[in-house]
Amino acid sequence: METVSFTRMEDGSREDYLLLAKLERGHASGTADRVLEQLLWLKDSFSGYKIDRLQHSLQVATRAYRDGADEETVVAALLHDIGDSLAPHNHSEVAAAILKPYVSKPTHWVIKHHGLFQSYYYVHYLGGDRNAMEKYRGHPYYAAAVAFCDLWDQPSFDPNYDTLALETFDPMLRRIFSREPFRWR
Repeated sequence: METVSFTRMEDGSREDYLLLAKLERGHASGTADRVLEQLLWLKDSFSGYKIDRLQHSLQVATRAYRDGADEETVVAALLHDIGDSLAPHNHSEVAAAILKPYVSKPTHWVIKHHGLFQSYYYVHYLGGDRNAMEKYRGHPYYAAAVAFCDLWDQPSFDPNYDTLALETFDPMLRRIFSREPFRWR
């Protein structure tokens, strides 16, 4: 395997960094496979719900798909909880970070904030403020986050729902992750 000539980045040459850029492109081309592997970690993960986190994610994506959401939104719905296994306390931010190079600003924002918006349904039972999301009222993507949670996320814990298989979403996920990274930052 080719390697760079340096041990300190400040000592790298143009050729070193061209080599690293080439290797990074190769690595990036496998992102969809790694994302799918992480998604499968949600199967049979800690839950307490009537279905596991993978089935929940598939239900959310299925509902988005059946409602006619665009492919980017369907993939984001599928991956919205992908951070649960590694970052249970900030899973929304992890999912949004994974998606950020490949999705639009509105989609990224909704996924990044869905945990707060979803807390509307339960946090008051635990002593929290169910209206904490109100700090974003007036934000251009506020209504989209409310709709994401209301229509797709919160009703998707049903063991009897006719959920589509992961194979349905695999081609969509691969198309989204094969996009050139957005440069909107």
